[in-house]
Amino acid sequence: MLSEAADGADQVRALVYIASFLLEVGESTAELAGKYPGGELGPALNPVPFSTGAASGTDLYIRQDMFRAVFAADVPAATTELMAATQRPITASALDDRAEKAAWTSIPSWTLITTQDLNIPAESMRFMAARANSTTVEIDASHAVAVSRPDAVADLIRQAARETSREAVGARSTE
Repeated sequence: MLSEAADGADQVRALVYIASFLLEVGESTAELAGKYPGGELGPALNPVPFSTGAASGTDLYIRQDMFRAVFAADVPAATTELMAATQRPITASALDDRAEKAAWTSIPSWTLITTQDLNIPAESMRFMAARANSTTVEIDASHAVAVSRPDAVADLIRQAARETSREAVGARSTE
């Protein structure tokens, strides 16, 4: 998770969340996914048991027949067919893992809220972004916004870089 990886990293000046979770310490993705209505990912998941030596668990794939509707409705059909066939699963236990760190409490953040997202309801993203005091941009896009609207993703990243660069320059000039 971005927030856990960035916590305590002195060189990180900004966090940019793209159709993502901003977990508070102690929260899980599963907990926040169900906090607001509108998520349709759960019924679209196909659990596949796995074992590697002594370890075992369950991988979750989005059913190929539901992939486009639930994950990438604004992406061309040919592209979503490829995405569905090559998707990487998430381990079911990862959804229940509780956040141990929340870098957004000390690092400025920007959040791209996807209003047509059926994986993370927009209202859930708004809630998380508001409590993080995150700068937000809303876009009419699915969860696969990085594929359907890479321009919007890049624009938000550039905005965060510009604004944190200005702040760093301002802090140096007052020293």
